[in-house]
Amino acid sequence: MNWGKGIIIGMAIFIVFIVGMCIYMFQSPTDDFDHQYYEKGLSFDHDYDREKQVANDHTQPTIAIDNKQILFAFVQAAKGTIKFIRPSSTTADKVFTINTDSNNQMSLPITNFALGKWQIVFEWTSGSKAYLYQQEIYIK
Repeated sequence: MNWGKGIIIGMAIFIVFIVGMCIYMFQSPTDDFDHQYYEKGLSFDHDYDREKQVANDHTQPTIAIDNKQILFAFVQAAKGTIKFIRPSSTTADKVFTINTDSNNQMSLPITNFALGKWQIVFEWTSGSKAYLYQQEIYIK
């Protein structure tokens, strides 16, 4: 075999490799990056202040899970939202309104929740202060 055939075979193998990598890259799923990255960056200071307010006021809600419901207990009367975020499937995410009773508690039935890991994001106001708190739970 002479040098000319070797160079042509080497170039052909390289071209097949590049075409194969292009096909692989176009068939791979899209990156799971946050499309609202810039907007979330602009509101980071506001969110950080609300998370810090929870620590300063010691108003972290307590969570108790039994077989049929999740019980949330707040330090003061609260109004706001609770977001249940499923890390494995964004279609399973749920949002509920916080409206505490006279004991500063709220309960939700867990019959419609998938078993496993959930990220909970609390956004509420008590009095004139705004709070933000996040926690992971496991529903069994």
